[in-house]
Amino acid sequence: MSLRSIVHLLLHAAVPALVAWLFFRQQWRRAWLIMLATMLVDLDHLFAEPIYDPDRCSIGFHPLHRWPAVAVYGLLTIPRRTRLIGLGLLIHMALDFGDCAAMTGTLP
Repeated sequence: MSLRSIVHLLLHAAVPALVAWLFFRQQWRRAWLIMLATMLVDLDHLFAEPIYDPDRCSIGFHPLHRWPAVAVYGLLTIPRRTRLIGLGLLIHMALDFGDCAAMTGTLP
């Protein structure tokens, strides 16, 4: 596993933790765990061949990483009940988008 992959995975835990601490301080652990649970969106990688490819951009490739899905994640941030789920999913997509840009030097 490359250093880039390790940093990417760590950011998937650290960024939601920071957002939870900054914006949901009263219940930061609960907020962080909900946003962390949204990382299960990566289960869509199980449908790819190979399942893990460190040089593949997730955005636009995996079903739950396509733009229509990202739009739905944005809508999930509107109702209070689903806000943390939508936020966690958008953070995940933003980190994957950044990883794609860093990997290819261009935007997906």
